[in-house]
Amino acid sequence: MSAAGAIVGLGMTPMATRPIADDTVSLACRALTAALDDAGLARADVDGLLVNSSQGIRPDRLGVALGRQAGLGTLRLLEHLEIKGATAVAMIQRAILSIRAGLATTVACVFSDAPVAGSGAGSSYAHSGGVAGVRGLERASGVLGSVPTYALLASRYFAVRGGGPKDLCAVAVAARAWAMGNPDAVVRKPLDEAGYFASRMISTPLRLLDCARPVNGSVAVIVSAHPAPSNAPSLRVRGMGAVHPVRRRRGPGESWFGGGRQAVDDALAAAGIGRDEIDVLELYDPFSVVTLCLLEEYGFCEPGSVGEFVRSGAIAPGGDLPTNTGGGQLSGFYLQGMTPLAEAIIQLRGGGADRQVAGADTALVTGIGGRIDHHACLVLQRDGSS
Repeated sequence: MSAAGAIVGLGMTPMATRPIADDTVSLACRALTAALDDAGLARADVDGLLVNSSQGIRPDRLGVALGRQAGLGTLRLLEHLEIKGATAVAMIQRAILSIRAGLATTVACVFSDAPVAGSGAGSSYAHSGGVAGVRGLERASGVLGSVPTYALLASRYFAVRGGGPKDLCAVAVAARAWAMGNPDAVVRKPLDEAGYFASRMISTPLRLLDCARPVNGSVAVIVSAHPAPSNAPSLRVRGMGAVHPVRRRRGPGESWFGGGRQAVDDALAAAGIGRDEIDVLELYDPFSVVTLCLLEEYGFCEPGSVGEFVRSGAIAPGGDLPTNTGGGQLSGFYLQGMTPLAEAIIQLRGGGADRQVAGADTALVTGIGGRIDHHACLVLQRDGSS
């Protein structure tokens, strides 16, 4: 038994881009069962449960009642966490800290969502957020949901840093190239520059292929002090970091996201490794422009150089910095922060099949929340690696 805790189980449902019969709770139960089976554990072994639900208030929104609904027993740790897209990483951090503190021995971390209904996921997200405060002002101005707000960010980013649509294209094409090797990806058709520019504009400069693909599905991760079975290597959490900048105006030369790099610096320092020792980088990428911004913000590119970096093929298969190796949220599937976390686990276990990065032992996983208001990250390493 390891007092530090490790990731020992992963469970995923199929990812559906069409309405399905299962609701978020039944999807969560299926993912939890698969994760426990993967870890070689039973429901009776679980004494901690952390849940994360999608934005918006819906009748089937996942909550702490999942403990009862999933047939778990007495729990010493039971919480609903909410930092939007940073929550999946935060759940792993919370689980590790709880195990180290002796508050639990085996913690299930579960996210489930089913936004794809008759009206489509785009409509669901566009109408979330309420009508008061800043969101209300945005809606009154015709800014509905995240796409136009990130389009504004993209326009400003290019105006300040340089670059343009071809940089967005490079990110989308790289994501699709990775997705072609991922049987769980919902879009696997080959994509080239011509195909990218043929996709319709949603909110200038963001096209359809610059946007994440919401799905109905669930992912569960088991963090435990108990060792994993030999056929499923456990993953150590070598470093953790988080930062939540207060939203403010940005002056010339300031960080785009008010200090998100600090979270990565903290996690790498705790792990005792540098950026050049990261084998796979799994970013939260709801839009292609976010990948550009985060590569710079997290210190993998110098300001103004990220466009050239992605156009060189550096983040694509065969590149120097394999990034979002399952297709990310653009071509893989959008289950908020569980998308990059699940892919990191798959890669470090060597289960990536056609997309597997050779020799991948160390991964940096990041999550962002809100309008890039929150950052959380993990440095994961295959158990037994130096």
